[in-house]
Amino acid sequence: MSSTGTLFTVSAPSGAGKTSLVNALIRNNRDLRVSVSHTTRARRPGETDGIDYHFVDAATFQAMLGRAEFLEHAQVFGNLYGTSQQWVEQQLDAGIDVILEIDWQGAQQVKRLMPLTQAIFILPPSRATLKQRLTARGQDDSSIIAARMAEAVEEMSHYVEGDYLVVNRDFDKALAELQAIISSQRLRTSRQQVELAQLLQDLLS
Repeated sequence: MSSTGTLFTVSAPSGAGKTSLVNALIRNNRDLRVSVSHTTRARRPGETDGIDYHFVDAATFQAMLGRAEFLEHAQVFGNLYGTSQQWVEQQLDAGIDVILEIDWQGAQQVKRLMPLTQAIFILPPSRATLKQRLTARGQDDSSIIAARMAEAVEEMSHYVEGDYLVVNRDFDKALAELQAIISSQRLRTSRQQVELAQLLQDLLS
């Protein structure tokens, strides 16, 4: 019998380094997977359908929403994003930890539906660093970057809703802090009782 996996949400303003940190975390951990969201956003250069996102049109997204297939959904910069509830539940039931990269709205929805979810918020070290990271992407014009900076301030004000707060000042340090969060959840007694059932029986019999 395997223990139930833990669901983590990771929220951050665009440009805080959330995706890079999560990707590194996934590479370093067995039984940890990131959910691939459905989105109506246009695919960016270098992105792959089914890996970065499930890219769908608005009609398909609305049909899925009507069938209550999303654990959470949100509209961000005019685009729709949603997380498959069935996929998440299947992974957790199999004892696999799942990370959802979502904005604060989505994290709120998930926490209401699944109160045991561990919410993580990532902040940049400064506004100047955030703007520099957004500009360095070379994917958006100045008006979009200005809109993203304004949105970031609103996004960052919701840091208090997280269970954990990480500042991505130094990538390796931030990654180590995220790893510590994952590890601490895996060492909880309720989970270890299942994972170490045979050992506990041998020690106590």
